[in-house]
Amino acid sequence: MTHHAYSRELRLLTPAHFQAVFQKPPVKAVTAELTMLATPNGLEHARIGVTISKKRAKRAVDRNRIKRQIRETFRLKQYKIPAFDIVVIAKQGITSLENPELRERLNYLWRKLSKRCEQYQSSVSSSTNG
Repeated sequence: MTHHAYSRELRLLTPAHFQAVFQKPPVKAVTAELTMLATPNGLEHARIGVTISKKRAKRAVDRNRIKRQIRETFRLKQYKIPAFDIVVIAKQGITSLENPELRERLNYLWRKLSKRCEQYQSSVSSSTNG
């Protein structure tokens, strides 16, 4: 069995890291409850940051549950995601999702985001080579 870690290097830690993604993200993946924004990071691996406002999930227990699900699905999918900094933003209605439903949405978004990141990288590399 392979070991999938979720170490400190895989997280966006400073406000500057988050701001870099929010500036003008070239890649987005969206559902009704979640938005993922991504920017190339120039590293060997993807990094993730999660934002859930109190307006979206009033109780800390809900925010923590959602963050845990996001991090866990990222931990399992990180090797399929290109080297991008990703910010996951929770939207209205996120607390109404049960864990299996939330995981399903997240897995869908990771696939979509991964595909779009790869398309973006190939379009950028072909325009710089061409």
